Amino acid sequence: MHIPTPGEIRDKRVKLGLTQTDVAKRSRLSQSMVARIEAGTVDPRVSTLQKIVGVLLDTERSMITAGDLMHQPVICINSEKTLASTIEIMEKHGISQIPVIDEGVPVGCISESAIINAMEEGKINKTKDHLVSDFMEEGFPTVPPSTDIETIVHMLHNSHAILVLEKGKVSGVITKHDLMSMIV
Repeated sequence: MHIPTPGEIRDKRVKLGLTQTDVAKRSRLSQSMVARIEAGTVDPRVSTLQKIVGVLLDTERSMITAGDLMHQPVICINSEKTLASTIEIMEKHGISQIPVIDEGVPVGCISESAIINAMEEGKINKTKDHLVSDFMEEGFPTVPPSTDIETIVHMLHNSHAILVLEKGKVSGVITKHDLMSMIV
């Protein structure tokens, strides 16, 4: 475990745009205690350092946005693609669902589940070239790049992915895997 130096605490606080008073209020310490810790004139207890570091980490986490988390390019297909070519793309990239985007605008998604359900219902046969538009589901939710991480986490509870839109066009995608990769 790394114990931050007074200078590291001060630098992180400044980088995050916080004042000593902000840190003091959020950590329930006095501003003078925060100032003395940053100056290195007091040797704080571990619990005091934990409070300050906790405030800095929470602030840093809340500053992460969809634009920071998203990855590019977005692997997607057009609604007029054949189901067979879509399955090939999904297999090639090891994905179980794929956004359907026409002229940069999301119009739905296609998933392994939708394909399996259609097979089970007898709607798919090998002799016909089926189109994605015949089996696509409701699309992934969309957010602007400025959306905060808390909103992203909440949305990913109910969706496999989120599309990031900039000026009405898809610019990135965020999956549950992208969120989990922040941990490592």
